[in-house]
Amino acid sequence: MLTKLKKRVEQLLVFEAKVAHGIGLSPNMISFLGFTFAIFSALTFATGQKQPFSLVLASALLFASGFCDALDGVLARNYGKTTVFGGFLDSLLDRYADASVYIGIIVGGLCDPFWGLVALAGSFLVSYSRARAEASGIKMESVGIAERAERILILSFAAIAAAFWVPALNFGIVLLAILTNLTVVQRGHHVYKLLKKK
Repeated sequence: MLTKLKKRVEQLLVFEAKVAHGIGLSPNMISFLGFTFAIFSALTFATGQKQPFSLVLASALLFASGFCDALDGVLARNYGKTTVFGGFLDSLLDRYADASVYIGIIVGGLCDPFWGLVALAGSFLVSYSRARAEASGIKMESVGIAERAERILILSFAAIAAAFWVPALNFGIVLLAILTNLTVVQRGHHVYKLLKKK
């Protein structure tokens, strides 16, 4: 859903990509950096004991992870460093990052475990449905209402809101549980329509 906005954001990251390239950072390094931010975000969620500062810090770390997720692609494309393995590694680290954040929120007692697991499963299936469809030659970018950018934004804003009212994060998780699985249905319907035409 935010794919068009993502394109504009990537245009704004040209300078940051130039700086990263200038100091010798590779796209894979930035992918690992983003993954590291996500792990620290997850640990902060898990151990923050619902403290306002911890929730804001966890949100900031999650934002930083999302920033790196956008920057690595810009760097790879602008400096001819796009590789099949780089794309694979980025996708793999994104899945681990997503899982760690959801697990951190669940372990930290910030959401109902049931809804946390449903949101986690939905997030994984959103990514899997895209990978499976694109392996069949069907483009899936911008199909669905809860791609990774949307999920990061919802979680980050919910975490900030939870600094003032703790249940806000649980509401964010419930919303993600619904939206991610709805996205899977949307993508399934999209694939069905295209295949039916063929």
